[in-house]
Amino acid sequence: QVQLVESGGGLVQAGGSLRLSCAASGSIFSTNAMGWYRQAPGKQRDLVAMFTGSGSPNYADSVKGRFTISRDNAKNTVYLQMNNLKPEDTAVYYCTAWSLRVYWGQGTQVTVSS
Repeated sequence: QVQLVESGGGLVQAGGSLRLSCAASGSIFSTNAMGWYRQAPGKQRDLVAMFTGSGSPNYADSVKGRFTISRDNAKNTVYLQMNNLKPEDTAVYYCTAWSLRVYWGQGTQVTVSS
C-alpha cells in the first residue's frame, strides 16, 4: 500500500511560481515511477511530468522549459517546480506513483490569475 500527500498549491498571478511537493509512504522505492498529472474543469486528467524509473523525466509539451520535476529518494518525495505560470495551468494537480498498482494523491488546486 502507498499513501501520497501533496502540498504547495494555491493562487498565483500569471508569470509567478509555485512548488508542489508529494510525500510518499508505504511500499514505494526509488525505482518506482512517480510524477504529476493535472485535471482542469471539464477536461481529462493529463500528464504533466513523470519519472518513469529510467532515464530522464517526461514532460508534457505545454510545460517544457517552465516546469521541473525532481525527486528526493531519501525522503520519498517528488517535487514540481512551476515557473512562468499561465492561466491555462489552472487545474487540480495530482501526484501519482506506480507500484503494483497506480496510486493517486488527493490533489492540490493550482489557480493562476491573469
